[in-house]
Amino acid sequence: MAITAEDDSVPKKKNALIPMIGAVVLLSLVGGGGGWLTGKLIAPAPKPVEEATSTPAAEGEKKGEGEKAAPALPNMLELAPILTNIGYPAENLIRLQVGLVFDGPPDPALAETVNQNIMTYLRTLSLQQLQGPRGFTYLKGDLQEIASLRSQGRVTKVLIRTFVVE
Repeated sequence: MAITAEDDSVPKKKNALIPMIGAVVLLSLVGGGGGWLTGKLIAPAPKPVEEATSTPAAEGEKKGEGEKAAPALPNMLELAPILTNIGYPAENLIRLQVGLVFDGPPDPALAETVNQNIMTYLRTLSLQQLQGPRGFTYLKGDLQEIASLRSQGRVTKVLIRTFVVE
């Protein structure tokens, strides 16, 4: 009987599961509402679909271009593709096709000279120098510098059309 008397004096634990579930649901609703409000305040309002699709079609009809491809830059000259092996390892090949943007009318003879200099430069590279996005960025900068120096500033930009290392 002493055991039953002790059981009566010990208070029973309350079920803590229901308040915990309520707190989780409440915090989820507050977090979701705050995210929605922040998204509405920060994000620009999207254009209606009808306006977005009708505007380019109307402009194309006015100009009479329709679905024609965009014209190339008037001062751009696309060079012949370069296919050569790289310096190390010699069994790897590189294919590069570039376009040169001139500050005035394009000069084909100057462009061919720049193309030959680019090919000579590519033969000095190693595969490690071309790996990854950083290698591509360095290559593009080097090609820009080669073209600018050889053309004495007449080439303003080098556009890489294709770049394949095999």
